[in-house]
Amino acid sequence: MDDARVRQVEFAGAIGAPGQVPPGQLPQVAVAGRSNCGKSSLINKLVGRKKLARVSQVPGKTREINFYLINDRFFLTDLPGYGFARAPEAAREHWHMLIERFLANSTDLAGIIVLIDARRGVQPQDQQLLAWLSEYQIPALFALTKIDKLNRSGRKSAEAALQKDLDLQADQVIATSAHSGEGVDTLRESLFALVDSYSTEAV
Repeated sequence: MDDARVRQVEFAGAIGAPGQVPPGQLPQVAVAGRSNCGKSSLINKLVGRKKLARVSQVPGKTREINFYLINDRFFLTDLPGYGFARAPEAAREHWHMLIERFLANSTDLAGIIVLIDARRGVQPQDQQLLAWLSEYQIPALFALTKIDKLNRSGRKSAEAALQKDLDLQADQVIATSAHSGEGVDTLRESLFALVDSYSTEAV
């Protein structure tokens, strides 16, 4: 595996409508999760930048697909958060179509990191994303977020529940905390491994 360090990162562009194309033909790893699952904070922690992805107290603020160029080698792709109940119906429909078209048509997608709030577990809103991953055969990593909010028994229960609900092995679930940094190095290594695997297959 290539050295899993983020040496350079920059915002490369965004997609706001179905049919628009990514800012370049490089491998991509997408990050997806429900609104307010801690996605922006975890992305910032992953890349070692405090304000790369905008963190908001208001769910549903990310409405475009944002591309961050990592080490001039691949894109870390931030998908809009889904499942925000108070979002207008038109906005929910737009996000739904935007994400599905992206997953269906992205020929350079090496995989996706699915974020699940450790306090909530898998919710009905997650099922549509999981169905798309199965339909389009997209490799996935699963990260429990906000693990620092749970005590030891709660952490074990959250990890076991996710493994059971999605029929995952223990090494397919990474417990993370953007606050404490727990699990972030492991997740970053897995992210780079996805890119390495994709790049090897593409040769």
